[in-house]
Amino acid sequence: MGTAAATIGAVDVHYDADWPARAALAVCHDLTLSRVVAEHTADIAHPAPYEPGALYKRELPCIRAVLALGPRLDLLIVDGYATLDPQGRPGLGAHAADALGIPVIGVAKTPFRGATHAAEVIRGTSTRPLYVTTAGGLAIADAARIVVDLAGANRIPTALARVDNLARGRVLPSNDLLTT
Repeated sequence: MGTAAATIGAVDVHYDADWPARAALAVCHDLTLSRVVAEHTADIAHPAPYEPGALYKRELPCIRAVLALGPRLDLLIVDGYATLDPQGRPGLGAHAADALGIPVIGVAKTPFRGATHAAEVIRGTSTRPLYVTTAGGLAIADAARIVVDLAGANRIPTALARVDNLARGRVLPSNDLLTT
C-alpha cells in the first residue's frame, strides 16, 4: 500500500442512554494519520442489542453507516480486535475487513484472554501497551509498525482519540478541514 494515494480511516462507535449510538470517522491520506482531511459522524437510532461474543453484529452496521458518508478507504483502523485468537477467530475488525473488502487494523486498549497473537505496542511514555491485530491481508508486523508511527505523543494515537471524542459527542466534526 503506497502512502501517497492511500485513504485511511479511523473509526469508533459510542453508545449512551441519551442517544443509542454514534459512529465517528476521521479520514487521512497518510499512514501516520497526522493530517485529518475529513470527519464524519452518524447517529444510529436503533442499533442492534449487545450480544456477548458477537460485538460485530452491533458495531458493524454503525461503522458502515459512517463509512457511507466518506470516501472509499484503502485501510481502516478500529478500536478493538481484528482477530480474537491465533487461529484467526474473527473479531470486529475481521468482520469489517470481510464486509468492506479492505485491510483492517484493530487497536485494543485492554488485553483479551485468547488474543495471545496480538502485537503489544508501546507508544509515547506509557508503560501500558496497545494490542494490535489485523485482518484482510495486512501482516501483523506491518500493522504494529503503522500503530507505532501513528501521530501523537500519547499512548492513544491522536486520530483514535479524536474519533472517540467525536463518537461521544464531546467535540463536533471540524468544518475547517482541508480536503485533498
